[in-house]
Amino acid sequence: MSTPLAPALFIGHGNPMNALTRNANSLAWQSMLAGLPPPRAVLVISAHWLTRGVAVTAMERPETIHDFSGFPEELNVFQYPAPGDPALAAEIAALLSPQAVRLDADRGLDHGAWSLLTHLFPAADRPVLQLGLDVGKTAAEHYELAAKLRPLREKGVLILGSGNVVHNLRQMNWRQPDSAHDWATRFNADVRRHLQDGNHAALFDLAGEDARLAVPTPEHFWPLLYIAAQQTPGESLEFFNDHIEYGAIGMLSCRIGPARKAPS
Repeated sequence: MSTPLAPALFIGHGNPMNALTRNANSLAWQSMLAGLPPPRAVLVISAHWLTRGVAVTAMERPETIHDFSGFPEELNVFQYPAPGDPALAAEIAALLSPQAVRLDADRGLDHGAWSLLTHLFPAADRPVLQLGLDVGKTAAEHYELAAKLRPLREKGVLILGSGNVVHNLRQMNWRQPDSAHDWATRFNADVRRHLQDGNHAALFDLAGEDARLAVPTPEHFWPLLYIAAQQTPGESLEFFNDHIEYGAIGMLSCRIGPARKAPS
């Protein structure tokens, strides 16, 4: 009997304060791994690690990076002490050949990773690596690179994209956390439809006013491409936590992979 593929998740991470709170977001994230065996390791593609060239973390003990300002001290001192896996980093570099991959022994884990992982794996007992987002690549090139990561799932590695489909900090409505701008709602629906139809190429070239407002810069959108590229023919796609916060932060998330056991 063949080993089932590990799941691949894209999660809209939203506010870093989600790390400290058991709320509707974190409960939705946790539900996507219910009933599945723990992965060998987790490879995170986070909106918050932009690189020149491709890089992967390759240290035994990645530090917890607090890459933000203006948040409570409780968040600034938060630690997620997951181990790294230098051997797996070398495997990833070989898998992406002939693409040159830098093995980074200094970077650590940013909040795009640990704000989710603290809910997915609260014991911090799974090795965690991050893959940098090469700013020199087009969306199509990110997708092409991501497809080379598929064999990791056969080895029990969970691939986790962390970003937001809609992410425009300038257009946030701080007074109405449950609001959604019309353009954000339309763009979110368009992305969801393209994913549902398997029309991944439609995600490469975002055109029109809705896209310009929803994705003013691409770094929060690119991680979605890394998860879309994991879908094998006939493999199911499940959406979850689909809502927009503060008018302009889309929390739409999706999961590709084996069926979960229904809660008892």
